[in-house]
Amino acid sequence: MKNVFINRRFFWFFWAVVALMLLSVNFPLLRNTALVMFAILMAASLADLLLLFKAGNVTADRKVPQRLSNGSENEVSITTTSNYPFQVSLRIFEDFPEQFQIRDKYFAFTLKPGSTSSTVYKLRPVKRGEYVFGYLNIHVSGVLGLMVRRFRFCHNQKTQVYPSFAQMKKYEIMAISNRLTEAGIKKVRKIGSGYEFEHIRQYVQGDDPRKVNWKATARKGELMVNNFQDEKAQQIYCLIDKGRAMKMPFDDMSLLDYAINSSLVLSNTALIKGDKAGIITFSDKTGTILPAERRTAQINNILETLYNQKTRYAESDFENLYVTVRAKLNQRSLLMLFTNFESPQGMRRQLYYLKALARHHKLVVIFFVNTELQLITQAPVKTVEDIYIKTTAEKFILDKHLIVKELNKEGIQTILCPPKELTISTLNKYLEIKAANLI
Repeated sequence: MKNVFINRRFFWFFWAVVALMLLSVNFPLLRNTALVMFAILMAASLADLLLLFKAGNVTADRKVPQRLSNGSENEVSITTTSNYPFQVSLRIFEDFPEQFQIRDKYFAFTLKPGSTSSTVYKLRPVKRGEYVFGYLNIHVSGVLGLMVRRFRFCHNQKTQVYPSFAQMKKYEIMAISNRLTEAGIKKVRKIGSGYEFEHIRQYVQGDDPRKVNWKATARKGELMVNNFQDEKAQQIYCLIDKGRAMKMPFDDMSLLDYAINSSLVLSNTALIKGDKAGIITFSDKTGTILPAERRTAQINNILETLYNQKTRYAESDFENLYVTVRAKLNQRSLLMLFTNFESPQGMRRQLYYLKALARHHKLVVIFFVNTELQLITQAPVKTVEDIYIKTTAEKFILDKHLIVKELNKEGIQTILCPPKELTISTLNKYLEIKAANLI
């Protein structure tokens, strides 16, 4: 009986019977009518229940991807088939993973005899880790719609939420076909020539005369030039701060998750461009170190490495980061440092170590615009308190720009952007540095 429920229609009729019984106090003739209606209601409910249990059943299946992409829309499909000889009304109640905190969502539709229906909905996870779906509950109402039979399927179905590989695939296709400008990536003019010789080809009008290969020209009897390509196999490291400053949320996702998603896209693009990609995480102590490689399996190694990262609540130790980088990286590399400074004073405490890193490598410090503060500065001012709040918010925004100015003065490149623009901004900076041969 735990799978039997009373439908709302039953209560409508039941309260109609109750109303007649109350009226029968003053109008006795209504008493018999109320009793007959009650008997009919009970008989109809029993018949409805017997049809639901004896005439057929419903089958259902839930298809969840083995991996969900963090911060992206992921499709989940439910296929439902009716084996009843009559039309039934269905309501699907999902036991969503607890991370979503969804309690009031359901899907309602009807199914004809022997027909199948597919229901697709989307979920946007904002935290990495294991997600568990509970029961897929199907509530079926029969011909009369008085009683409900519950069917349960797909209990304890597990999936993992990984860094945003959906975003990675989007930029991967564009990078392979050299269409990154369609996603907002700037087209950067290359400065000078590439360093690596690629092949010798026939001279065409407009080629630099300095590239003429005179020995090949003598052999062929026509002008031949050397063709160069961008230097490859350069090391690109994403240094990801896991300290308490990266716990701050924007649009339900932490800054750490934004940094992880962008690191995945940047690493994959670097591998496509022929460079080596690696990961170093740190907080109050050194976290994971994944050496930069160009192997086919490297992007999967990066994905698995990023999946397991969690924010720590201690202050990040940049001195330890410097020691780790000096010990592990024996080749000049591009270091993309994902962190967050809220004040110039906080940045100055770490400036010595940032300058030390920049002496040996090409360092880019990446931190975030507080978009909520920007909204405060744009809000209308009505009271004196509003003036104080707006002035304070403007000071915090100015502090961020002072940090950029001070780092640039020390020869350290920076990216200051809203979390949602992080991926495009980091790709732009990587391509800009690569085009200028600054690594």
